[in-house]
Amino acid sequence: MFSGRVVKMFNSGTKCPITGIGAWAPDAGEERTTKATEWLVSALKIGYRHIDTAYSYGTEKAVGEAIKEAGIDREDVFVVSKLPTHHHGRVLESIQESLDNLGFKWLDMYLMHWPIATNDEGQVVDSPTIRETWEGMEKVLRQSKCEAIGVSNFSIKNLEELMKHTRSKPAMNQVEMHPYLAQNDLLAFCRKHEIAVVAYNPSGTDIVRKDPVIVALAEKYKATPTQIILAWHLSRNVVIIPKSVNPEHQAENFDLPTLEDEDIKKIDALDRGQRICNKADDNGLVYGMSYEQLGW
Repeated sequence: MFSGRVVKMFNSGTKCPITGIGAWAPDAGEERTTKATEWLVSALKIGYRHIDTAYSYGTEKAVGEAIKEAGIDREDVFVVSKLPTHHHGRVLESIQESLDNLGFKWLDMYLMHWPIATNDEGQVVDSPTIRETWEGMEKVLRQSKCEAIGVSNFSIKNLEELMKHTRSKPAMNQVEMHPYLAQNDLLAFCRKHEIAVVAYNPSGTDIVRKDPVIVALAEKYKATPTQIILAWHLSRNVVIIPKSVNPEHQAENFDLPTLEDEDIKKIDALDRGQRICNKADDNGLVYGMSYEQLGW
């Protein structure tokens, strides 16, 4: 089905290309429509067969249009979308909205975007619980709306809470991960439970890319700092979804070096537990959620 390296999620049997393209786009002008379609078509023509989007990204329609414009069969692209926090009480309706946006009959993977529910105003609410929302996720799986279900931004704490009373384990956990935030304990936990780990913000932005260790390794391998970091992820069997609108960078991210063991260890040593993408605000909250609630 997919060319190139894939990861098999053993608890679901689903296979996923290990390198994907992130489809987040800013909510401005045509960034989520025409422009998004253009750079997604570019990625597909380069060879990407894994696209990560979400209801809240506003790019689901662009993803569907890009696959059509690229002339690729739907079955040949692994597409992920996500349940927004304010839809936890209406999972079936929400996935159908996503499918209608995409123009699909099914998703390859459907994720609970965050482990906390909110109301329409973005305020955190106690109901439905993680377990109740997951029951809704399991229903859409049984109704063949998706091939597999998983989670995003889940810690060990919230995964343990989720799995106490579930029929099925999550097949995937998508989290922020890069050399400054290696999340080794979470990665080990997910491996133990056969949950595939996907890294978003995998390069860590310029904060990580400009680290002297990364820069030196880029010179050694005649590669870019981003290529070095993405290659480190692959050495850990972590799925990556770098986002780039630049065809040259898309091609670079799809063609990675193989790092020597000693160099992998140098990158491992950079871990400092530093969140870059979803840091707490001045009130100590992430989208209204505390680090304690998130298990971070």
